[in-house]
Formats: sequence, C-alpha cells, structure tokens
Amino acid sequence: MVCELRRMPRSTSPDSPMLFDEGPIVPTFELELIARRAGHWPVAGADEVGRGPLAGPVVAAAVILDPERIPQGLNDSKQLSAARREALFIDILATATVSIASSSAARIDITDIRKASLDAMRRAICGLAVPASYVLTDGLDVPAGLACPGKAVVKGDARSFSIAAASIVAKVTRDRMMARAGDVFPAYGFAAHAGYGTAQHRAGIEKHGPCPLHRMSFRPLRRDEA
Repeated sequence: MVCELRRMPRSTSPDSPMLFDEGPIVPTFELELIARRAGHWPVAGADEVGRGPLAGPVVAAAVILDPERIPQGLNDSKQLSAARREALFIDILATATVSIASSSAARIDITDIRKASLDAMRRAICGLAVPASYVLTDGLDVPAGLACPGKAVVKGDARSFSIAAASIVAKVTRDRMMARAGDVFPAYGFAAHAGYGTAQHRAGIEKHGPCPLHRMSFRPLRRDEA
C-alpha cells in the first residue's frame, strides 16, 4: 500500500476536472461539457505547434467544435499519420469554427519562443468568428488579454477533443507553410523536416548560411557575445 501511495500524483486544485495524470489518456469532450455545465458556452480549444524548430513560424489554432458534428478520430496531432491529419483538417474546417494565427521567426527573435507562442494563441482565440465563452489551452499557460476565462490543460491535446482539433489544424497549417518555404529556399529541405534541426537542415545551414526564416536567437544560429 505504501508503494502504491507513493506513485500517486499530487491532488489537483478543487476546480480542476482532472483528478489524475497517470493511466491511459484518451481525448473526450468531457472538459468542454464541464465548462458548459458551469455556464460557459461555446468552449474553444487552442494549441500551437513549432516551438522547437530552428526555422519558420510558430503556428496556433483555436477551434470551437459543434457537439453534434465532432469529427471521428480526433487525437493529439503527434499520434496521427500525415494522411490522417490532412483528412481530419478538412473535416474540422467543414464542421467547426476555426481561427489560425502565427508568429514569425523575426517575432520569436525579438521576444522569445514562449511569448511568441502565447501571442499567436491569443490572436487565434480572439480571431474566432464566434467569440468563445471559455478556452481550454494545451500546456501550462492561458494567454493574457483574452475576453473570456480559460484553463490550461497538461497534455490537453490528448485529453480534449477541442484542443486535439486545434493541434491538428495548427500542425497541418504549419507543415504546409514549411513545404512552400522549401520552394522558396530549396537549400534547406524544409518540406522534409519543417524546420527542425535535422542533419540535413544543419548541413544546409553550414553550407549556405541562414535564410530569413531562421530563428537567429536559437542555437546553433545564435551569435553569443564573447
């Protein structure tokens, strides 16, 4: 019994709908319904992709799902194949209210990746054609400056259908952007790695130097002062 107790996570705050972080995680619509029962509707899910790459923007999406038309198979975008993400992207845009925003590499360099990510998420949420009454965000932060309350959900893209939908929209959008960037800057192979620091990408930087899409505040691009 002692060993089992030691494995239990610390309890969450009283208003948290999640009691445990262990065990299988399956996305559902339960967090949205909890907010609805508390008087908040509609509920938006928001997520961003692209914090880690050496090049390209960070892209955020906000999605308000229609409870009667939730696409089948929603999940964390990282758990889906590219083909499945593309199919769900089409379904989400056809059935939900969606907004997308991005922060460029230049914006990331001027601020930092966390601030740029939250700003993109804030703009995506504020850009929804139907204003959200409540927002569920993936991770640890809710962007400042929203007109409604919200809750950050750890592993939210694996827990909430709305956040999962936002992660899919953001991922597909960013991948398409980086594929087009590869046509403009073919030396780096952006379509293959979406700006992440692969061997191919680093070799391209070593041979050709950075392009305007590179994040100069990121190592190994950053020029530290001596």
